Amino acid sequence: MTAFTITFPGGKRREFQSPVTGAGLLPEFRTDGHPVYAVLVNNELYSLNREIAVTAEVQPLTDETTEGSNVYRRTLCFILAAAAAALYPERKLQVGHSLGHSYYYALTAEDEKNGGGSGIDFTALDKKMREIIAADLPIRNRFVSYREALEIFRSNGQDDTYRLLNQLGRPRFLINSIKNFPGNPAGEFTDLYYLPLLPSTGLANIFHLMPYGKGFLLRFPPTAHPGRLEEFRDIPKLSSVYRKYRDWGRRIGVSSAGELNDVIIRGGIKEFMEITETLQNRHFAEIADNICSRPDVRVVMLAGPSSSGKTTSAKKLSLQLRVLGYEPKVISLDNYYRGQDSAPLGADGKPDYECLEALDVPLFNRNLLDLFDGREVEIPVYDFKTGSRKPEGFSFRMNARTILIVEGIHGLNDNLTPNIPAERKYKVYLSALTQLTLDDHNRIPTSDNRLIRRIVRDAQFRNKGAAGTIAMWGAVRRGEQAHIFPFQNQADIMLNTALDYELPVLKVYAEPLLRAVKPVEPEYAKASELLGFLSNFMPVSSSCVPGQSILREFIGESDFKY
Repeated sequence: MTAFTITFPGGKRREFQSPVTGAGLLPEFRTDGHPVYAVLVNNELYSLNREIAVTAEVQPLTDETTEGSNVYRRTLCFILAAAAAALYPERKLQVGHSLGHSYYYALTAEDEKNGGGSGIDFTALDKKMREIIAADLPIRNRFVSYREALEIFRSNGQDDTYRLLNQLGRPRFLINSIKNFPGNPAGEFTDLYYLPLLPSTGLANIFHLMPYGKGFLLRFPPTAHPGRLEEFRDIPKLSSVYRKYRDWGRRIGVSSAGELNDVIIRGGIKEFMEITETLQNRHFAEIADNICSRPDVRVVMLAGPSSSGKTTSAKKLSLQLRVLGYEPKVISLDNYYRGQDSAPLGADGKPDYECLEALDVPLFNRNLLDLFDGREVEIPVYDFKTGSRKPEGFSFRMNARTILIVEGIHGLNDNLTPNIPAERKYKVYLSALTQLTLDDHNRIPTSDNRLIRRIVRDAQFRNKGAAGTIAMWGAVRRGEQAHIFPFQNQADIMLNTALDYELPVLKVYAEPLLRAVKPVEPEYAKASELLGFLSNFMPVSSSCVPGQSILREFIGESDFKY
């Protein structure tokens, strides 16, 4: 074959005469002792056992990188699935939502209904996983034909995977497999390949299984501290919201990508969209009723991570409060930015616009107290183009039926409102927490759902390409970890803003944007991952999306004014 050249970090180059794997290149990388879990080849994510046979720039992904950490977690999930198949061949292992540094699982829907993960021997499951890890079994990839793939997953009882592959109808599919691990009656465990795993089971040796609710958690190390597990911190309200939506999805028969595709294929998507929107509007109405039951509440604090739909949620809640006779007034915390010249500096020496100190907290509290006392107040208006407040804001006065809705990332942090009595505040946390899974063993990350929303919105309204949005996403996520997620449990209520039909709609907008990201750009790996993820959904036109839907905040043509 023709010789090819590989360029390593730092500029060193080597010429090769035959294909080489990432594992074969490990001696070339300097990673200060951190294990390499995968490599980027011309910004495409490769497993360590995948061959490289073209001229390329190759970068290692260690346990301290987000991509490397995700490879580790996916491998743990694969090992868990293999262990469960060996111990409970008649049951279905089903993945659920993330909870901190863990994933929620259940063994069959019946077990969840019967309570407490009934019949699950966690000691045996943990032991089986550790046996598979200790055996250090190679995780092999191979292509199988369409017919063979269907037979594999039909015989394994993986109905959701079987349904999805049947819909996709590709001539071949890539699968992962391990052979000859102790106690496996089938002699081999096979699962569908979505993204790279570690080359062998022996590398994924830090984990913990713990009972949780009606199932259990698979706990794993955080990216920041890959060598150890952190103390478990429960978020019961978030789990409760997920469980309610998951139960709802099962009742109506739409809890996986394949089941949603079936609805689209049958021509029932318009009705499903209407049902989904009605469910969400009902939850907005329930929140309004809760607020009404607390007569001392004068301000609703609405917070959530990026692209959780805060702006539209504030407007939809306003409508429900109007039904109850209130006169809601929406205020954005963005208007209280101190300005570029006054922004505190972050650890990198650059202005930190995400931290609480970037806001004029004293002015915000004075304004609220004056409004509560019936005084007329001028609310500032921040101009993002100039990086400063406009000379004039807008003025208003509260009456007995006025209620404020304040939306912004710091809404749940009591340090934002130290002068406001607790009984006057009602705090709502928003999360785009989809109950859908790709199949039994592969979840849909909430962060990816939000990133796709943001990519579409940024292209529609901010003239920004997908690469630009992806490039900022790491910083956005770090800001969420620091300023939003720690305060989730302080919310009075949590609201799920995900719509189970939205990914097929967003797919139509997002795919052309993601394809525009080129292999020479660092964001290509994430763009490719999202394209692969969206390929599992049938496309749906936006024509039936209601004008007041949260989804309109991202795709445009909303009935609301922003």
